[in-house]
Amino acid sequence: MRGVPAGRIRATYAASGRRALRVTLVAATGFYLFRYGLDRPVSATYALFAAVALGGLSKIPGTGRQRAAVAARLLPVCWAVVVIGTYLSVRTWSAVAGMLLIGFALTFAAVGGPRLAGATPGLQLLYILPSFPPYDPASLGDRLLGTTTGLVLFIAAEALILPEPAPPPYRERAAAAARTAARCATLLATPPYALDDADVRATRDAGRTLRLTAVPEAERPAGPGVRERALTHTGLATRTLLSRLAQLPAPSGDDPGPEVTAVLHAVARLSGATAACLAQGPSPVVAYEELAAARARLAALSGDAVSASAPSPTSATGPVDGTAPVRVFPPAVLRRHAAVLEIADAALAMGTAADLAVHGRRAPAQESPGRFWYATERAPALWWHRVRGHAERRSVFFQNAVRIALALAAARLVAGVDTLPHGFWATLATLTLTRTTMDETWGTIRKALTGTLVGALVTAGVLDLAATDTAVYAAVLPVWMLFAFTVGPVKGVGWAQGMFTVLVALVFAQLAPPTWHLAEVRMLDVLVGSAIGAVFGLLAWPRGAHDELRNAEAELLRRAAEVVVATSASVAEGGAVAAPPGVHGHRSLQHAVILAESAYAQFLSEPAPFGSTGRRVAVPAVDSQATLIAGHHTLWGSQRLLEPPLAGLVPAAADSVGRQGDRVCGRMLLVSAALDPGGDTPAASVPRIVPNPTAFTEEPPGAPRLYYATASWLNSLMTDLTRIAHGEPGHEEAATGRRAPTTPTTDSEAR
Repeated sequence: MRGVPAGRIRATYAASGRRALRVTLVAATGFYLFRYGLDRPVSATYALFAAVALGGLSKIPGTGRQRAAVAARLLPVCWAVVVIGTYLSVRTWSAVAGMLLIGFALTFAAVGGPRLAGATPGLQLLYILPSFPPYDPASLGDRLLGTTTGLVLFIAAEALILPEPAPPPYRERAAAAARTAARCATLLATPPYALDDADVRATRDAGRTLRLTAVPEAERPAGPGVRERALTHTGLATRTLLSRLAQLPAPSGDDPGPEVTAVLHAVARLSGATAACLAQGPSPVVAYEELAAARARLAALSGDAVSASAPSPTSATGPVDGTAPVRVFPPAVLRRHAAVLEIADAALAMGTAADLAVHGRRAPAQESPGRFWYATERAPALWWHRVRGHAERRSVFFQNAVRIALALAAARLVAGVDTLPHGFWATLATLTLTRTTMDETWGTIRKALTGTLVGALVTAGVLDLAATDTAVYAAVLPVWMLFAFTVGPVKGVGWAQGMFTVLVALVFAQLAPPTWHLAEVRMLDVLVGSAIGAVFGLLAWPRGAHDELRNAEAELLRRAAEVVVATSASVAEGGAVAAPPGVHGHRSLQHAVILAESAYAQFLSEPAPFGSTGRRVAVPAVDSQATLIAGHHTLWGSQRLLEPPLAGLVPAAADSVGRQGDRVCGRMLLVSAALDPGGDTPAASVPRIVPNPTAFTEEPPGAPRLYYATASWLNSLMTDLTRIAHGEPGHEEAATGRRAPTTPTTDSEAR
């Protein structure tokens, strides 16, 4: 704890102590009620371990009431795992097969969001407990009675005892950011039509509050449902809107044009209506329709316009050939029109997403289903989409599930074949000590074995002194439990294992006559479980997300480069091809972003790996957040630019768009090759991309507004690429090994 402020230490112990008090009250009440009050030792055991499973071993994020709500929804799952574990335990082969399948399913369920991921270890414990002797399906009633009692008491305690203040939910953050956008849009629509430095800083600060890595884990909209996806999309659209507002260039003249100011005023009104909607207000449909109409007028004004450098077919009296007059604007005006239309697009997306986040599928349809493909899908279909997206070798959720399932099955096989005494402890040690990297697993095992050895010595002394006097164990148990669950989570795995060794001895000493050999068995079981965890940690993806993140980022950039080239060519030629019916476009890039986000989330939770010399390996200076944002911007911009109908550009503009697209594509492939070189590709460090300030400011004769919109999109992608190799603050957290939640953000699934 060196270097940690005393106030933070006290706050950490206070939070841990509150949870420990609730778990102790529930576990002790259930255990003593059944053990001494009703003389049901089986129910007593399950009541205690049910509370320990969801209150001690699980790390469900959020306040007590939020954890209580999660536990209430998981009651049927808890009953199911106890029943399945009881009936499959009677034969070793069925128990091993069940451990493999159920272990994989429970671990893989982490794709459902942070709360489900946090509850997974507790559900694993509730399945492991009935998978070991006594093999007595006839006692299933007592097992379910104890489990239900322990869980009901746990739910009540979490909801009622020592309630905790809830952090501001993500919707409040999004509403505050939307209000900032409304104020900035109003300023841009009134003289002097620009933001000062303080306003630009305000937009950046508001955008940072919406980054999912800056949001408490319990408040992250990471679930697969419509509302969670829409809320994620709301945050992304709001961040994009704030960024576009801050970058809007000042008008070249004193008057930006009534159509432009009308759009910005409409953006301000929709942003305000969105903030009200996020505060449980009405749908922003009226403000949405106003902005859509204003955007259409501006698009019509500049849609058939050309640059002032083009030869005009008009005369003083009108067009010489009798056709409609061609509007002529200076290139700076067309650039500003394109930027304002991007602002309008981001605001429209924000309003639609916020409406879906609040009202779900009852929200009125406001946009084409392509961007909000999930709006009309049922919950099972959305769950299937999430599961299918991660059911492959490259997904870190799949890797973790395979690693844990194989380790648990091996531990159950060893316990069953060798009749390992108290094999439950060996499997529990495998579950709690196996980490996502071999370095972390080995470091955890060393600490755990040291703590278990000390705990075993203390246990032997206690059992030798107290002998068979159960009154001593009954009196010491709640005090020790409170101490263990308060200190263990703060001090680390070594302390936790040592104190838990004493704790289980105090419990089992009240269920059967104890001897000092119980401490010896506990030490043996932890040693066996640790060895199994180490073996599978070495065999199954031993470097965790360290390598997978580089592979995922490289694949993301390769897919993004393909989209950039295809989009640029389609814009130049006017030949956009719609996705097949029932398929939302850009699926390959979408899937690549999903995998990169989950790998990045796990990478933040892992310490830096060790090299052969025992020193930590330096993390490459790559800003993974910038890589993910580049993927998002590629998806969003391409979908917007390819909305039909598309008219081909004049040759000069088409040639310019092609060159700019090739430039961005080449830079993406260059970074991708450095992150994940092929077998015969020369290895190179991640290049620092230096943008050419004149590369995206070409003004070809006759270029329409679509050209400037495409150039603006490509320029923003080049800006994203310049940040990837700069090691910006988003990556420092991972480089220092600082702990962070492991739940994916899955922003890309909200497309």
